[in-house]
Amino acid sequence: MSPPPAIEAFGLVKTFGTTRAVDGIDLCVPAGSIFGVLGPNGAGKTTTLRMLLGIIDPDEGHRHVLGYERPLEAAPLVGYLPEERGLYPSMTAREAIAFMGALRGLPLAEGRRRADALLEEHMLGHAAKKTVRTLSKGMAQTVQLLGTLIHKPRVIVLDEPFSGLDALNQGRLETLIRAQAAAGATIVFSTHVIAHAERLCERIAIIAGGKVRFEGAVDEARNRLRPVVRLRTRASDGPWRVALPADAGQLGNDWRFELPHSGIEPLLKALIDGNAGIDSLSIERPGLHDAFVSIAGAEAAAALDQPTAKEALL
Repeated sequence: MSPPPAIEAFGLVKTFGTTRAVDGIDLCVPAGSIFGVLGPNGAGKTTTLRMLLGIIDPDEGHRHVLGYERPLEAAPLVGYLPEERGLYPSMTAREAIAFMGALRGLPLAEGRRRADALLEEHMLGHAAKKTVRTLSKGMAQTVQLLGTLIHKPRVIVLDEPFSGLDALNQGRLETLIRAQAAAGATIVFSTHVIAHAERLCERIAIIAGGKVRFEGAVDEARNRLRPVVRLRTRASDGPWRVALPADAGQLGNDWRFELPHSGIEPLLKALIDGNAGIDSLSIERPGLHDAFVSIAGAEAAAALDQPTAKEALL
């Protein structure tokens, strides 16, 4: 039997003034999975995560975290990295990590021991006694992330964790996320960057306008669209053209169209028999971005490219 979900939400609603930020969200996060909450800024991702964790209460609906009906009761088993980073600048890296563990019930002495080990593991052993204010931005973000993991949580929730990180540190964070999942933790992270969700996630929830537009496996989202055929012929016309879909896009001798339901073989036969002269032919599976456009709309997809408030300040 499969284990119960790590997180479940039913009909979550949250209104701020006249703005309905979250409008009836249902979620189910399988235990041990890497689950992405994907959507543009302002879609309701952060509000949803905060309700799941019990930081704020929904106006309607309910949620369970690790079987707890009151999410705050599960807090010692949860690690949370908010989008708004924050460390005490006068603390050393070692003490900052140990302090975050203490907030989750980890004794300080054990937290210091684990902090030293984690800093060494992540090539920051030399920074253990440096104050946070003297660390580079990337180092400080790593310290806060290690503090999120110090108590070995069963559920790790990361809100826009890649914001503000350069390509090198983004790669390191992806490696860390995979390692935590391999060790048995459930990872939930929000992002407006499709590439991160596509590379890391087993399941996703696409959120736009405060609603879940899709929840399921990444492949399931992509499979909602048919593969695309790209064809280049030497001939520009001939009897073979009747085999192409009526809505095939054409630019010179280049063609683009959805793979016919009959498959590629009848089309190939028509091209060969009709002396089309095939210079190139490829079948491309739609990416997650294409699926997002289909599910949430072009406007929501365009909004994905807008930076977060944090990124805008960098």
